[in-house]
Amino acid sequence: MNRTARSSEPAPALPEVDADHLRSDLEEALEAARSERDGEPSDYLEDVQHHGVDGLAAAVCTTDGEVAVAGDADARFALQSVSKALTYAVVLEEVGLDETLEHVGVEPSGEAFNHLSLHDDGRPYNPLINAGAIMAHALVPGDDPEARVRFLLERYSALAGEELEVDQDVVDAEQERADRNLGLAHLLADGGRLPIPAREAVEGYLAQCSVTVGAEQLAVMGATLAAGGVNPRTGERVLREDVAQQAMSVMLTCGMYNASGQWVAEVGIPAKSGVSGALLGAVPGALGIATWSPRLDERGNSLRGIAVFEDLTRRWDLHVLQHHTALRGLRG
Repeated sequence: MNRTARSSEPAPALPEVDADHLRSDLEEALEAARSERDGEPSDYLEDVQHHGVDGLAAAVCTTDGEVAVAGDADARFALQSVSKALTYAVVLEEVGLDETLEHVGVEPSGEAFNHLSLHDDGRPYNPLINAGAIMAHALVPGDDPEARVRFLLERYSALAGEELEVDQDVVDAEQERADRNLGLAHLLADGGRLPIPAREAVEGYLAQCSVTVGAEQLAVMGATLAAGGVNPRTGERVLREDVAQQAMSVMLTCGMYNASGQWVAEVGIPAKSGVSGALLGAVPGALGIATWSPRLDERGNSLRGIAVFEDLTRRWDLHVLQHHTALRGLRG
């Protein structure tokens, strides 16, 4: 997976989608999810006053660039752990799969996101738990934390099709709660695995988690992965196709923390959640889906976001293991 020159290519085309139907279904799924009132928001939101805890938004972007948005379309929220999947893709693009696998694995941990889950050789189990995400951030090109974050912002912005920013209020709130992440980073450094100083790795990791998006921008990011790395709104090739495939593979098996097995069985979409209430999904060759609702279950996943995804996967037959479209490319 060595980096190659990026080029502008058209995204794979879907059969024509009825935009009104797409939007209507999305609004119905969102309305049904509003009845879910359980769960609590992440504690970092106590220090970020402009982030409402009862907001709800959803968006879809198809791989031919059709977009539908419902709910609080103007709300901005932090990527939080959704950034882990995006940084993993960037690192794969920049340093390659072999080098990345030398530092972090791809196996589900079956444990909480902030647990120190390591292989016998000291590598984090996967890049979508905190230890693995800190390791992945340490592989981002750049000589210091600021340079690495600038590089990620450039790549995230290309995935979203518009310029994104770091929310300093979120960074400050997360730095107040960084002890466990610093502990994970120091343990990785003590094992000789972390290629940069532990504090730098955590500083940069918290900044990437604090990049803010809206539901539409996040859905476009998902659609870019689903389109094999080509942004369907801008036509820019942001990632190589094999990079997008690898990132979505790990999202499918590890993206919902210790609920990942249940997620694959019931929803079946490569996805990544974040404690801001963000939830990103990518259906290869079809679309990206994003939801935002800050009330979380005990595993750190958005309750109403999960409800919307469950609804849409039934409505639109999105489960990636469904059988009835297999070998369709061989049917003339």
